[in-house]
Amino acid sequence: MNEIGARPVRDVEQERVNEDRPVSNGVRILWGICAGFLVGVFLRSVLPIGDAYAWFFVLLGAVVMLSFGRRNGFSIACGCACFAAALGIVRMDGAILVGDPAFDAKIGQKVELIGIVSAEPDVRDSQVRVAVDVSSLASSTKPVSATVLVVLPAHTTVYYGEKVRVSGTLVLPKSFDAGAAKTAKGGSPDPSRSDGVSGREFNYPGYLAAQGIGYELDFAQLKEGSGFAGRRIIAGAIAIKHLFVSGLQRSLPEPQSGLAGGITVGDKRALGKDLTQEFRTVSLVHIIVLSGYNITIVIAGVFWMFARAPRTMRFGAGVLVAIFFAVMTGFASASLRAALMALIAISGEWSGRIYRPERALALVAAGMVAWNPYLLVYDPGFQLSFLATAGLLAFSPVFEGWFSRVPTKMKLREILTTTSSAQIAVLPLLLYESGNLSIVSLPANLLALVAVSPAMLASLIAALGGLVFGTLAPIVGFPAYVLLSYILGIAHALSSIPFASVQIPAFPAWILLPVYAVLFGYALSRRGSLNETTPT
Repeated sequence: MNEIGARPVRDVEQERVNEDRPVSNGVRILWGICAGFLVGVFLRSVLPIGDAYAWFFVLLGAVVMLSFGRRNGFSIACGCACFAAALGIVRMDGAILVGDPAFDAKIGQKVELIGIVSAEPDVRDSQVRVAVDVSSLASSTKPVSATVLVVLPAHTTVYYGEKVRVSGTLVLPKSFDAGAAKTAKGGSPDPSRSDGVSGREFNYPGYLAAQGIGYELDFAQLKEGSGFAGRRIIAGAIAIKHLFVSGLQRSLPEPQSGLAGGITVGDKRALGKDLTQEFRTVSLVHIIVLSGYNITIVIAGVFWMFARAPRTMRFGAGVLVAIFFAVMTGFASASLRAALMALIAISGEWSGRIYRPERALALVAAGMVAWNPYLLVYDPGFQLSFLATAGLLAFSPVFEGWFSRVPTKMKLREILTTTSSAQIAVLPLLLYESGNLSIVSLPANLLALVAVSPAMLASLIAALGGLVFGTLAPIVGFPAYVLLSYILGIAHALSSIPFASVQIPAFPAWILLPVYAVLFGYALSRRGSLNETTPT
């Protein structure tokens, strides 16, 4: 199934006409602003530059515009890109997380903190990780302001919005070996589970800073929890998710229940170390979290359900579902990106305007980075989500030609095309971050993705059955059990193949730039040649 927002909503002939139209100055300016802003944020993220460099880009932009003329669309776009780069530098500079002196004085010491749980707890197999907006130290009446990642023992019960008092050792986050460290379900790194050395350093402080977190509380204990001070809309979305998961647990055994919760509502309960590793080995980990692909399936399903409903009701339902999933996941990068692009696509179809997904992707990327500049360099979820979508846009026309003889039954050609397009786009970054090269990735995705859509629908029915039918729920959940078992079986069988994945030696980050330049340059050149040879 194609991702909503990843393809134009229009007929093929109209698409060809618009592909051949010359690029307007407005479009050039849009691309210049988006690209320039992202470059500015990137430069300030990796280099210790400040306002002087921002003024340099402002001066450079003015020189470009004055030298080449205001009527030259290309020069205007370049000038706007320079201005936007200056703005990106300033935005990132102003977003740098600054520590609280009261906390800095307590580093390495055991402290007791009072605050509010600011996000849904991340429940893992060995610990519970909780972001807490701290308002005060128990030993002081002086107010403080900082967000701390509190690492609690497994099975600790804590809720979003709860007022808590916790104790533990206050530390600063440290970078760790990325290739050796394991990740929990959901893709977030867990430095406590490192099992070796690969030479790939993960900037863990930057990753936490993207979530507004500047400190960690290790070996923590929950002393007291009472009251609620969170946002009702977020708490409501989380409560609906937990109710849904409870229905799944009544209908399905583990690990099918855990997989169903992951693919439908992004439940972060661990599948277990062994199963999670199997999905990682065959590059299927993206389906056990609520990714943009999963959200797309849900929104497309809503459109199908309301196909005969009034237009207002159909589009309104799509908007509500997109917003709900973004809120429910705590505005995680992948779900937020999918939701925003879906909203743009829905508004484009509503207004009757031609929708260009590549422009929507650029706008969403620039908008999300403007909101949180740390995402661009320090959030792997943001990077992989946008690269996968860019891969769908750039490489799908190429792979559609290559796989023209693949049968269309059960959407095999579509799945093969979209999977190959996304995989080739994210592969260089994945190799840089983890070094894990899955030899069976393509067949694993081709075999598993066929069942994801029906498994999500069957899981929805199973959850509702669990809430309504009580002891008869397993009967209602049997179709979901079969489909989920099939997906688990694919992961287990292919991961058991000798050399199903190999470890690539670490390489420097700068190599990614020429690699992606070649990849997307080839895709654009092929796309241009395909447009030239397509009959009109």
